Amino acid sequence: MTASPKEKIELGNPNLFFDRELSWVDFNFRVLEESQDAANPLLERLKFLCITESNLDEFFMVRVAGLINLKKAGIEERSLTGKRTSEIISDLYAKVNDFVKQQYECLDGILAELKENKIIVVQDPSELAGDDIQFVKNYYKREVSSILTPLAIDPSHPFPHILNRTLNLGITLYSDDDKNKIKELFAIVQVPSVLPRFLQLPPNHDPETRRYFPLEEIIKLHLSDLFYGMNVKQIHTFKIVRDADISINEEQNIGDLLTTMKNELKNRMWGDAIRLDVHSGAGHIKDILKGLLELDGYQVMEIPTLLSLSDLMFFQGLEKTSHLKYTYPIPKAGFATKKSESIFSEIRKNDHLLHHPYESFRSIEDMLKIASQDPKVLAIKMTLYRTSGDSPIIQYLGEAAENGKQVTVLVELKARFDEERNIRWAKKLEDSGVHVVYGVVGLKIHCKMLLIVRREEDKLNRYVHLGTGNYNSTTARYYTDLSLFTSNTEITEDVAILFNTITSSGKMPRLSKIYAAPTFLKEAFLQLIQRETDNAKSKKPARVVFKMNSLVDPDVILKLYEASQAGVKVDLIIRGICCLRPGIPGVSDRISVRSIVGRYLEHSRIYSFENGGKPEVYLASADCMPRNFQRRIEVMFPILQDKHKKRISKALELLLRDNTQARVLESDGNYTRLMPGDDDPAVNSQIDMVDV
Repeated sequence: MTASPKEKIELGNPNLFFDRELSWVDFNFRVLEESQDAANPLLERLKFLCITESNLDEFFMVRVAGLINLKKAGIEERSLTGKRTSEIISDLYAKVNDFVKQQYECLDGILAELKENKIIVVQDPSELAGDDIQFVKNYYKREVSSILTPLAIDPSHPFPHILNRTLNLGITLYSDDDKNKIKELFAIVQVPSVLPRFLQLPPNHDPETRRYFPLEEIIKLHLSDLFYGMNVKQIHTFKIVRDADISINEEQNIGDLLTTMKNELKNRMWGDAIRLDVHSGAGHIKDILKGLLELDGYQVMEIPTLLSLSDLMFFQGLEKTSHLKYTYPIPKAGFATKKSESIFSEIRKNDHLLHHPYESFRSIEDMLKIASQDPKVLAIKMTLYRTSGDSPIIQYLGEAAENGKQVTVLVELKARFDEERNIRWAKKLEDSGVHVVYGVVGLKIHCKMLLIVRREEDKLNRYVHLGTGNYNSTTARYYTDLSLFTSNTEITEDVAILFNTITSSGKMPRLSKIYAAPTFLKEAFLQLIQRETDNAKSKKPARVVFKMNSLVDPDVILKLYEASQAGVKVDLIIRGICCLRPGIPGVSDRISVRSIVGRYLEHSRIYSFENGGKPEVYLASADCMPRNFQRRIEVMFPILQDKHKKRISKALELLLRDNTQARVLESDGNYTRLMPGDDDPAVNSQIDMVDV
């Protein structure tokens, strides 16, 4: 469907938008395509498949759970597309069912190719040789049996509250009573998550072949040990996905957010069931579980083979498999040095822009390490949204405090699915003498900021790092992000004011160079796009190039439509969700949307405006989503030096020339993967970017 060129562009027109949730599923399909692509190394394909499962589970635990809760409450909200909640749920599950089918078709192909590479997952116990059976039996008695707890379900033993995303066995059994009447029982055994999912079997006739047997199959072979005197009728594996969104009334819990968060994390494992994954052909067991969990039929996913595909990530860690994985280039060193005077003098001379993972994240870590030991450094302030499990950043912040520096860290306890880790780091920092601020009431601290205050020649100078990605050395190897190091007085003053505003719970002021959410960021976006629209109407150069993870905010979308109508060329590089519909005649026919999915996760947020021939480039921690504009503290900061603007522009143009990993969004909602033509060189931006 299309909108008439004369039709008013407004929120009430459902033809102008794609649905947010269905767009997300489309994104996961693009990840699945990488798993299906035979051009990718085999274990990388398996990794992509695992990622699709993890993505899907998290999507259900938060977004789908929210929709189902609305449906249960009888609330039929309408999306931007005009669909009611129940309609979106119906469309969503239909699409996800197709997705799961393709996942397992892909798995079959990958397992077959792994077998060709002498890595075998033995799923059928009949394929075990005699020596294998004894080996498995010994392993069961030695490592497994003592951990298991069989749970019978009857009036005196009610259905247990099975943990979120754990693997379980559902079993129907019977025994003959004295009157020879068969009585059926239902029982559950949890597959222990403390043990490896796959047991390596002894070498067979080919010592180079590695064979693995799933833990749930080991347990199935020994059920008679658990249910003595009982006969097994049916046994099937299942997994429950639960509502895991955390909702805190911070106005009531402001005095003890840390304790409240700890309690809520415990509750996360016990949320309402929203999806049941169970083996195909489970029949009676499926019906029992569906009834016990109070699920509707559409909430049950029938799985043909191995459940919990994300566990297959185990095979990524196998030795002697480098030929089945990507070869990653060694990141460039960046600019950091070991001498404190040189690193700060380098930043005083020029802003430094780093592009991760092509340039090392260690520059940030080295800067913190130097600052923690430098006697001239008086204070360090930093935001932490997500960090890695072995992060040296935590160590350096602690050492800085122990060395007498004033260290303040804003730890976001509500970083979804990283809450427990952040609580641990917050406690560790406090034990080192760091002043820890636990978020802001009603908002998430999502901005990435580091401020270092140093005494130099009887005055205080500030040094700042701002980034588009988290302070996480692990993800920095696989996520594309940009980092800016600067001593620019206006930017560093803005950052200092912003830190003080957050810690004092003060009102957000209008800053000099930085735009911050939740007060001024959305307004800035709309004004900057409007300026391009006005320039186009005045026949001045006008163009917008945005790169982000998701585009959902309807006001920004409408403003981009208006820009397109005025003649502005709009190029959007959006990895994930996109609610904007490109290619509508007279409305968005000057807007292109592409998604790049590949070996790196495209995470950087870049916002470039032609500005009548005087380009302005901004980097940000925020996507164009209502939550980023309204419920988070975000920053968008300018790139001031021309050489850095040109570098970012060159990177954007490379992304727009990609004809290997890019998919173009059509006006009907389908994504078309680009392929190089006969006379066109192949452009893989994620590989070619190393030279930009």
